[in-house]
Amino acid sequence: MKPDLHPEWYPAAQVTCACGSVWSVGATVPEIRTDVCSNCHPFFTGEQRIVDTEGQVDRFMRRLRAREDALRDAELRRDAKTSPDVAIESLGLSSRLEKLLLGAGLTTTGGLVSLLEEKGDDGLTEIKGVGLKALADTKRSLRTIGYVLPGDERPAEEADAEVAGAAEAA
Repeated sequence: MKPDLHPEWYPAAQVTCACGSVWSVGATVPEIRTDVCSNCHPFFTGEQRIVDTEGQVDRFMRRLRAREDALRDAELRRDAKTSPDVAIESLGLSSRLEKLLLGAGLTTTGGLVSLLEEKGDDGLTEIKGVGLKALADTKRSLRTIGYVLPGDERPAEEADAEVAGAAEAA
C-alpha cells in the first residue's frame, strides 16, 4: 500500500450546529460546522422557519417585489392607453378620418367608444364621409391599444378575473 494515500482519520471529530448543538462523529477533519441539524431542522421540529443561506431568501423577496412592481407598472400603462381621455389623434388614423371625427365632435376615444356602444357601427357610418373601411380602421386602432369594443368577446384572462372578483364579493 502506498504511504500517505489516505487522509488522517479523526474518530472524535466535533460537529457544531448554528443552533448550538454539539456532537462527535468520525471524520477526516477535526471540526465540522453546520447550519441545520436534527435538533433545529423544520422537518424534525415541526415549526415553519426559513433558513437563509447566503441571502437567498432576501434575494428572492427582492426579485418578487420587483416583479410585482413591474406588473403594477404594466397595468398602469395599459390603463393609461385605454383611458377615455386619449385624444383621437393618438389612434394613428388617416388625417381625413381624423378631421371627419373631430368635425362630428368626437375628440377622445371615450366619446368614440360610447358612440359605438349607443348606436353600434351605424353611429360611425352615419357621419358623412365615414364608410365601412374607415369604420374597420377605427375599430382596429381601438383594439390595438387595448379597448374591448361592443360586440367583441373579452379576453379570457379579463373574463376570468371578473368571475373571480364576483366570487370573492359573494
